[in-house]
Amino acid sequence: MTAQLLAEFRDAEALRAGLQGVTDAGHAAAEAFTPYPIEGLAEQLGQERSRIRIAMLASGLATAAFAFALQWYSAVIDYPINSGGRPLNSWQVFLLVPFEVGIFAAALGGVIAFLRSCRLPRLHDALFEIPGFERATQDRYFLVAACETASGDLREVLRGAGAVNVTELRAP
Repeated sequence: MTAQLLAEFRDAEALRAGLQGVTDAGHAAAEAFTPYPIEGLAEQLGQERSRIRIAMLASGLATAAFAFALQWYSAVIDYPINSGGRPLNSWQVFLLVPFEVGIFAAALGGVIAFLRSCRLPRLHDALFEIPGFERATQDRYFLVAACETASGDLREVLRGAGAVNVTELRAP
């Protein structure tokens, strides 16, 4: 059974030292909670780059292509209207709506990808029950670390790195 510990640190340097100590001891660091982004912390945690841009590009282009194809089909195939001898498939006429709909779909796809990457909406988490965890958005730094064996060794590693408080997380 994997035990997870939440360590509270006073500053970013202590958090980095704790993370380094956890990885050097052979344990896994799961997540870090900080009041502001810390340069290089995501790489140190081993997190991959966000895929929000890819989701936005794919949803925007797919929706714009669908809107263009729908307009072209309705004007050329389904209900052609010959107005003054102009060509039915004049692509310039069809560009405004796909552009607007594509921008909207890209924004919507980005919001959905963002919420999914943050695992939101999350109505309950074991972290919310830890006293003082709300300070992660103000002035404290938290590190969630996991170990396969007894958590005493990991607890000592975190305390040695400068953790103010180490709490074991309970699985729901």
